[in-house]
Amino acid sequence: MSLINPQAVLLPGDMAPVHLLLLALLCPLIDHCDGACAEVDSDTEAVVGRGFKLGCISCKRRSEVEAFATVEWYFRPTGEADFVQIYSYNEGVATIEHIDFSERIDWNGSKRSNDIQDASIYLLNVTFNDSGTYQCFLYRTLSYDNNFQKRVIVGKVVHLTVVAKATRGTASIVSEVMMYVSIIGLQVWLLIEMIYCYRKIAAAGEEALREAANAEYLAIASESKDNCAGVQVGE
Repeated sequence: MSLINPQAVLLPGDMAPVHLLLLALLCPLIDHCDGACAEVDSDTEAVVGRGFKLGCISCKRRSEVEAFATVEWYFRPTGEADFVQIYSYNEGVATIEHIDFSERIDWNGSKRSNDIQDASIYLLNVTFNDSGTYQCFLYRTLSYDNNFQKRVIVGKVVHLTVVAKATRGTASIVSEVMMYVSIIGLQVWLLIEMIYCYRKIAAAGEEALREAANAEYLAIASESKDNCAGVQVGE
């Protein structure tokens, strides 16, 4: 059984925040940034008895560079000190390395290519004993045009919690609350607009009635004046 010290390999999370910020700012300016790959963090809560995807995505910075990668997954149960290897993937061949995960892991990553960028696996029939920390390592060899090769090791960590029943995350609750607040806000705004338009139309109608009444009054007054003038002439 293979053991690994998680502190022996520098993980991307150990990079200085300023380096990550510079990378995020510069990547859109570089033509070779791979837009087809997005590094998304894995979910961290599984439900007992169901399946769960352990995500592990590492995108190449230059898509035109040929690469070959192998994958290894390690697991440290909650309360334990050491990691044990549970899975490996090499040239399309998957091997379950630990008896506790026998027939319970399926490959869910890149297919039909040794240039692996998605090294995710799918854990079947999750149990409470699966709670703990998982590490995914991609051993990537980059091949350049001048026959130069560079070996890169990328590590990802997933802290998995197994629960008896699915719980809603804080982000989901906040999103739903914001949705209802937005709906109520729109309804209030529409109500205010309707009241404003109704008052404006009513005011315009009253103004039109006043103008019509004034016009009718002036017409009657003018007609009366003409009648009076006609009577005086007749006398």
